Amino acid sequence: MTHDQNDPVSGERRLLSRRSVLTTMGALPVITAATSVLGATEAAAATATINPSAQRQTIRGFGGMAHAAWIGDLTAAQRETAFGTGEGRLGFSILRIPVGESQADFGRDLATAKRAAELGVTVFASPWNPPAAMIETFNRNGQTNAKRLRYDQYAAYAQHLNSFSTYMRNNGVNLYAISVQNEPDYAHDWTWWTSTEMVKFLRENAGSINTRVIAPESFQYVKSMSDPILNDSTALANVDIIGAHLYGTSYSNFPYPLFKQKGAGKDLWMTEVYYPNSTDSADTWPQALDVGEHMHRAMVEAEFQAYVWWYIRRSYGPMREDGQLSKRGAIMAQFARFVRPGYVRIDATANPASNVYVSAYRNGDSVVIVAINKGTSGVSQQFTVANAGSASVSSWLTDGSRNVAPQAATTMSNGSLTVTLPARSMTTFVTSLSGGSSPSPSPVLSPTPSPSPSPSASPSGGTGTGPRVAYTMNSWDGGFTAAVSITNTGTSTIDGWTLSFTLPSGQSITSGWNATYSPSSGQVSARNVSYNGTIAPGATVDIGFQATHTGNTAKPTAFTLNGVPCTVA
Repeated sequence: MTHDQNDPVSGERRLLSRRSVLTTMGALPVITAATSVLGATEAAAATATINPSAQRQTIRGFGGMAHAAWIGDLTAAQRETAFGTGEGRLGFSILRIPVGESQADFGRDLATAKRAAELGVTVFASPWNPPAAMIETFNRNGQTNAKRLRYDQYAAYAQHLNSFSTYMRNNGVNLYAISVQNEPDYAHDWTWWTSTEMVKFLRENAGSINTRVIAPESFQYVKSMSDPILNDSTALANVDIIGAHLYGTSYSNFPYPLFKQKGAGKDLWMTEVYYPNSTDSADTWPQALDVGEHMHRAMVEAEFQAYVWWYIRRSYGPMREDGQLSKRGAIMAQFARFVRPGYVRIDATANPASNVYVSAYRNGDSVVIVAINKGTSGVSQQFTVANAGSASVSSWLTDGSRNVAPQAATTMSNGSLTVTLPARSMTTFVTSLSGGSSPSPSPVLSPTPSPSPSPSASPSGGTGTGPRVAYTMNSWDGGFTAAVSITNTGTSTIDGWTLSFTLPSGQSITSGWNATYSPSSGQVSARNVSYNGTIAPGATVDIGFQATHTGNTAKPTAFTLNGVPCTVA
């Protein structure tokens, strides 16, 4: 991705305008936002049928890019807005950062990445250029200073990526994945790669990379960049995520049949976009609804598992320069705050009426329905959820005057819910298949873990002083999330652990992350999972869970780790 060309920032480079390139490639037109709402008659739509048993892709999350070197870092408050899940937050569960071109640059985005990781956010990285010593220039279609990675430096480049990953890990951020190259097919001011070169690197060198690998991150989802990877079994074996950008990509090009045919066991991520342009304010309405349709189609038609915006904080981005949510950001939050990592998209009638778009997601008994009405009139929309009973339904609305605003609770009766979708609006509904109260407005689930050494079969180690535990709650009416930090204050490594505590009366765990919990209430044992069983002296492991309560929001009063009493911070 090039810097945006219309809002200069000190130090930003001047590159060939992406806009001129997209114009020649048939980019989507710039949309002029209307200023009036036409029509007030409520129309009826066909029933939107939702089948929780028909499961599609697992969602990894929604997020954006931080790039301190180009536009400055997020402030501490802006990090909370970006990655928090409560009211007024974006709820982003993915952060993308750049790979520094030299080790002196590795720490530029560390502060934001570290806070994101502390909040359970998936962090991945993309490089724009290898170290200068690894690059050679060549003539590419008249560009005499075009850059490419020297063929004799492929192994060294893989080690460079490992060095960045190791640096981040040593400073508290376990990268989920690292990309081979940002936009190798749009590299006028960074490093070009052909599809042949990409396959060669993946075949011969990517296997040595110490975290998941993303490729090829084509700037316009050009299938000729990714097809050769899918068609080469050795290259494909060394890739974990097929990454793509969607600049000017037509909706007709969203589906990827070859990936469905050959991508078993791999993820498909949309790793960068701004939409529909970078020229207009992100608060332009109803143009911001175009972002909602774009996200809907990315989930339903392209079946991406992740959706990542370009700059998080920008005049055209989800967060304004003053740190507040923009209209585009509110639209993104209608997905990001409620469709959390680990949720699975389920079948739903995608287009029950003209200008109405519906998608649905499930996690256990929880069902999230996201409905967009781009029309100029309200729509009476019925949803039917197969094999569901009666349950409370919570909802949040964004329209011309409201941003992710909580709405009055309603009820799904015998699996049926009829609501009005206001003109030019987006609504997220949260309900339960099993009845009772609707789930939390801000569910938090863990991303798929990063690989790390497996612990020993039985808990051991940690001699010296007792461990330290910090327990933080975020509660609401009927539910809460708990973030738990475990610090090894001893002198030896803990190799396998079980944290025990007693939940106060009326509290019951419904889901958790970074540990296995049993039972769900009373005296609970939280045991390490495969990737976090080892806690070095002075190191900290973060776990957490979501729970219900009946009015008692007290905290556990005591903890033991492997039977050793803990100090409670």
